[in-house]
Amino acid sequence: MFGKRTDLAVEARELWAESAPETGELPGVRAEEETVSGFSVTTVEITDARGEKELCKPMGTYITVGTEPYLRREDNAFSAGAQVLARLLRGLLRLKPGDTVLVAGLGNPAVTPDAVGPLTARHTLATRHLTASMPEHFASFRPVSVIETGVLGTTGVESAELLKAICGGVAPDCVIAVDALASRSLERVCRTVQLTDTGIVPGSGVGNSRSALNRTSLGVPVVALGVPTVVDAATLAADLTGMPGRKDGPAASMIVTPRDIDASVKDMSRLLGYAVNLALHDGLTIADVDMLVS
Repeated sequence: MFGKRTDLAVEARELWAESAPETGELPGVRAEEETVSGFSVTTVEITDARGEKELCKPMGTYITVGTEPYLRREDNAFSAGAQVLARLLRGLLRLKPGDTVLVAGLGNPAVTPDAVGPLTARHTLATRHLTASMPEHFASFRPVSVIETGVLGTTGVESAELLKAICGGVAPDCVIAVDALASRSLERVCRTVQLTDTGIVPGSGVGNSRSALNRTSLGVPVVALGVPTVVDAATLAADLTGMPGRKDGPAASMIVTPRDIDASVKDMSRLLGYAVNLALHDGLTIADVDMLVS
């Protein structure tokens, strides 16, 4: 799209604006920007088929949160950021009391830019077995299952196949899928979280798209959390030079990632994991999560 690649709806909207006439309006798309507890929040809603066509993304809600206060290590920024993400996630999930959730960490933990999903899963509380076996102690917790799907190259199983089978057995009311994404801009890499109620295509962040995970494929709503960890080299070159992106040549098969990607992925995965816990379990605090996941 536009010769430049991105998984972020907010960037797809920016790219459309750059190519549109000055007075043009983007059909079928609404956008709103606000600041919540010091964190920038941009909501893009794709409302019809025209918006889908222009942004090349399914109809639904896409929320982008800038995490600069957390990355600057401002006072209380981790707690504030986790609570902001939890509030937004809760709004997309629309869960009822007693609803069960499956949290799926997508990606390859052995490849750092692709490890956001698995590392987030390791910060997420699995409670389904506890609420069933010890209700006297865990009655206030929501039944949650957690899985790291791995990748086709190491498991021989598509993430969509695995999750469909698990959904058949566990019967969750909703799936939360966490994965790495691609951005058009280095400024957003490991500095942004996207939440969406449209599901996700595993592997899209590293140019290896697999079967989609959404309500159609899994039979239940799928809310996706993603952190951009890479920039497509051809997209970066196009942005730096102002020239249209190319679909061939050496840069087309390369991705760019920051040199401190290991620390950044660990930081962002912890933030996502805590946000998921706060969103799913009423009354839980950061201190509670610290104790339970340690």
